[in-house]
Amino acid sequence: MSTAVIAASTEPRGRDVARGALDPAMLLTCLPEALRKLDPRVLWRNPVMLVVEVGAAWSTVLAVADPTFFAWSVVTWLWLTVLFANLAEAVAEGRGKAQAETLRKARTDTVARRLTDWSPGARVVEERVLAPELRRGDHVIVEAGELVPGDGDVVEGIAAVDESAITGESAPVIRESGGDRSAVTGGTTVLSDRIVVRITQEPGASFIDRMIALVEGANRQKTPNEIALNILLAALTVIFVFAVVTLQPMAIFAKSNNPGVPDSPALDAHGVTGIVMVALLVCLIPTTIGALLSAIGIAGMDRLVRRNVLAMSGRAVEAAGDVNTLLLDKTGTITLGNRRASEFVPVPGITDDELIDAARLSSLADETPEGRSIVAIAQRPAGAGAPGAPTGAHPVPFSAQTRMSGVDYPDGRLLRKGAASAVTEWVRTQGGSAPDRLDAIVDGIAASGGTPLVVGEAVGDHARVLGVIHLKDVVKQGMRERFDEMRRMGIRTVMITGDNPLTAAAIAEEAGVDDFLSEATPQDKLDLIKREQAGGRLVAMTGDGTNDAPALAQADVGVAMNSGTAAAKEAGNMVDLDSDPTKLIEIVAIGKQLLITRGALTTFSIANDIAKYFAIIPALFVSLFPGLDLLNVMRLASPQSAILSAVVFNALVIVALIPLSLRGVRYRPDNASALLTRNLTIYGLGGIVAPFLGIKIIDLVVHLLPGMS
Repeated sequence: MSTAVIAASTEPRGRDVARGALDPAMLLTCLPEALRKLDPRVLWRNPVMLVVEVGAAWSTVLAVADPTFFAWSVVTWLWLTVLFANLAEAVAEGRGKAQAETLRKARTDTVARRLTDWSPGARVVEERVLAPELRRGDHVIVEAGELVPGDGDVVEGIAAVDESAITGESAPVIRESGGDRSAVTGGTTVLSDRIVVRITQEPGASFIDRMIALVEGANRQKTPNEIALNILLAALTVIFVFAVVTLQPMAIFAKSNNPGVPDSPALDAHGVTGIVMVALLVCLIPTTIGALLSAIGIAGMDRLVRRNVLAMSGRAVEAAGDVNTLLLDKTGTITLGNRRASEFVPVPGITDDELIDAARLSSLADETPEGRSIVAIAQRPAGAGAPGAPTGAHPVPFSAQTRMSGVDYPDGRLLRKGAASAVTEWVRTQGGSAPDRLDAIVDGIAASGGTPLVVGEAVGDHARVLGVIHLKDVVKQGMRERFDEMRRMGIRTVMITGDNPLTAAAIAEEAGVDDFLSEATPQDKLDLIKREQAGGRLVAMTGDGTNDAPALAQADVGVAMNSGTAAAKEAGNMVDLDSDPTKLIEIVAIGKQLLITRGALTTFSIANDIAKYFAIIPALFVSLFPGLDLLNVMRLASPQSAILSAVVFNALVIVALIPLSLRGVRYRPDNASALLTRNLTIYGLGGIVAPFLGIKIIDLVVHLLPGMS
């Protein structure tokens, strides 16, 4: 069964920055769940903590058989170690459950208006059913003020939809039949008009259902990296079991050869006592990372939850952290998405005013962003009172076949603007010809990264080219700096565009991407992904159309836009509920932070275990082997004080690291070598130093307790 993950908008909302801090109220709320997780049928999924629980249970039996203050103190802190580990996971899950309650409010038992045997234009019968009764392929009608009863595609009509219940974004969006903005999500509200929706989900498998299942952790499956790390931790646990067991015959032999050494609660004629053996094992196995591993994974998903990204598996999130190549669409991702008119270039013999006036008139009926920008910039020199189209003018809409738009006037004057080759051919068919200078102007604009639109005019049998409109793609502010960060992280960025090579090269240079693919078709995208993967690289990309589905399915991380088609969302392994293509960069950063946090705390835990070994063993055996006094740098009060202090430290360090595991290690874009050096310095060295300081401070208090001297 696939796992679903959601995440929120690019910047953390509200006080989310402080979400690593422990809230005492949440700790109390999560305590019952932590106690429930003491059940071995639940804890077996964490082998390290299961060993700790078995050891705590056995120590309890020994303490009952031979009760001492030292024995019960150790037993208490052994159980607290398991409880704190469960509490870390419960707190991470608890934050998700709080969000699940909000999501449940959006998932109401909506009454759907199902249409039987619907087809375009046909008379159909409407019946009212509960939303959970809808099946894939059903058609429902939704009017203004009604909730969309389930995930689906608009097959008829157009409407403004409020998606704030899902995305948190209050601005309504337009959903219409056909195209790449036909998808609607269950739980959203239609604000205007009416639409007919074809349901694309099965019962219980909607976006909201999957969100709730994920944030509650109900269906969270361990990722491949988690499984591999669990195997490593289990292997280390087995190694330390053998290491501790081999101490016993050595201790028995040494004690028999040193009869003058008095017995103690830690060491007697039978060697190391049972409770001390368990305590020593618990202190030496990697309990820190074993306790926090699940919380790190859940918290990593929680950070995605706050960026409004629905991921179909944890593997996709981890893959984002290992991505080597980013494929980014130019339009809307690297550029603002709407080309804007920036300049009018007349051909020889034509004045600026003639070209500007013709460009404005040919664009008055053009409702595209490009057409509106032409009118806006053309009216500046003419003034706000520039005349409109005369009565009886007939607009000619743009079509993919003609690649032109324009207007026909009652007096026989025809104006066209569009692709250079299309307008040039139109001028020739009207009896005119293109000036020699036209090709140079068009090529110059294309080479600078712009899009040339040629303007032509025909009056009677006379036709001519008036000039060229320079449409410019505006690169988003800060994109070059972002791509520089990607480069420092070792990630290669490739811009995907349908522009010609000259235009693509100019925009790629301005934006600072590493490479580009021009005049790209869906098959070209798919082939590029396969070539990258054949070279051993992981690829991430975004898409929203049905034609993007093959590439999204092939990519290691395929982020589909929520506004896109059902085919795209089913093909990708993530869905961005905000439909923001630039969020792919944020997803990669989140994936890397998850991996770095796990690696840093694993380093700390293993270094911690090694340090505890050299802190405890000399204090425990110095009476039998006086030579160990050189290693007994902490000068702990007694063997039992050393053991209890180590057990207390081992439990408290879990609590101390819960905020870091939930917040994540701070991620800075850099190369792998620099990140490794930094983490080894901070968490490796910190893991060695912390036990010496912590155990010594605890020992200063513990040695005052009864039976510890």
